[in-house]
Amino acid sequence: MPRPLWTGAISFGLVTIPVKVVSATQDHSIHFRQVHLEDMGRVRTKKVCELDGEALSQDEIGRGYELSEEQTVPITDEELDQMPLPTAKAIEIVAFVDAGSIDPIRISDSFYLATDGQVAAKPYTLLRRALERSDKVAVAKFAWHNRERLGLLRVREGAIVLHSMRWPDEIRSPESLAPRKVELDEDEIERAVQLTDTMALDSITGFRDTYRDALEELLTAKAEGKELTEPAESGEGERGQVVDLMAALNASVAAAKESRGQDGGGEATVHEMRPSKKATPKKATPRKTTSAQKTTAPKGSGKKTAAAKKTSAGRKHTASKRSAS
Repeated sequence: MPRPLWTGAISFGLVTIPVKVVSATQDHSIHFRQVHLEDMGRVRTKKVCELDGEALSQDEIGRGYELSEEQTVPITDEELDQMPLPTAKAIEIVAFVDAGSIDPIRISDSFYLATDGQVAAKPYTLLRRALERSDKVAVAKFAWHNRERLGLLRVREGAIVLHSMRWPDEIRSPESLAPRKVELDEDEIERAVQLTDTMALDSITGFRDTYRDALEELLTAKAEGKELTEPAESGEGERGQVVDLMAALNASVAAAKESRGQDGGGEATVHEMRPSKKATPKKATPRKTTSAQKTTAPKGSGKKTAAAKKTSAGRKHTASKRSAS
C-alpha cells in the first residue's frame, strides 16, 4: 500500500469511520532535469529575495498575503492551525445525491479511503453497502492543505473512493465559447450517431500512452548510442482543409468498422450527398478547361488520327492529278 497522505475519519451521521487517505493514481510521465549542456551538471533553482538578492534556506521562507503592491501581510503555520476548521480531521458527509447529477468537470484528484484499524471494518462496510444499494454518491466536506474542500464518495471494486471537487463558483461558464447556431441535415446527425455506435467500447482499459512508449525508446537508444530512426509521417499537411461533412462522416464510419474487423464496404455510403433542406443550394461553377485539356485526345485515338490525316492527303493528291490532266 502506498504511504498514507492523510489520516482522519469519515463522519456519517453519528457513525465515525477511521480511515487513511492514499493516492488512487500514479504519475507515469517522464520528467526531465535542467542541465548544463557543456558538462551535464544539474541546474538547481535557488530561492532568492528580490530586495537584497540573498539566496534563502527553507527555514527563512514563510507565507504572506499581498493586500496591495505596497503591503504584504505575513501569516504563520501556527495561525493557520488555530483557524476554526471543523473538517480538519474529518470527511463530513453532508448529502447523498444521484451520481448522474454531478458534472464531471467539477471532479479533480482521486484518493482511496482505506480502513485505519480493525474497528473501522464494520462501519466502513456499512457505508459501502449503503452506497451500493441506494445507487447514490455521498457529498462531503474535508480539509486539505489548510483549505476546506468539497468531496465526492463512491464505491469502486469494494473500496470507497474520495474525489476532491471544485466549488460551484470555481467553474467558469462556457456560454461565451459556444458556436453560433448552424443548420444540420438530419442525415448528418444520423451518420454521426452511427459513428458513435461503431466506435463504442465496453472498456477503455486497453489504451496506452504511446507518446511515453516512444519517448522511452528514444531515451534508451540515446543511452546505448544507437542511431535514431526517422519519425513517421504524421499527415500534418492535410489539416485545415475544408472537407464535405457527410463525406468525412462516411469515411470515418468505414475506417472505424475496418479497425474493428467489420465489413465497411456496404453500409458506409447509405445516405446520398445532398444539400440541407433549409440551406440554399450553391450554383454550379463551370469548370475551366485549359489548353492542354482541349488538345488532349482520348487514349487509343492517336493511330486513328494519323491514319485519317494520311487518307486525306492521298485524296488531295489524286484530285490535283485529275485537274492537271
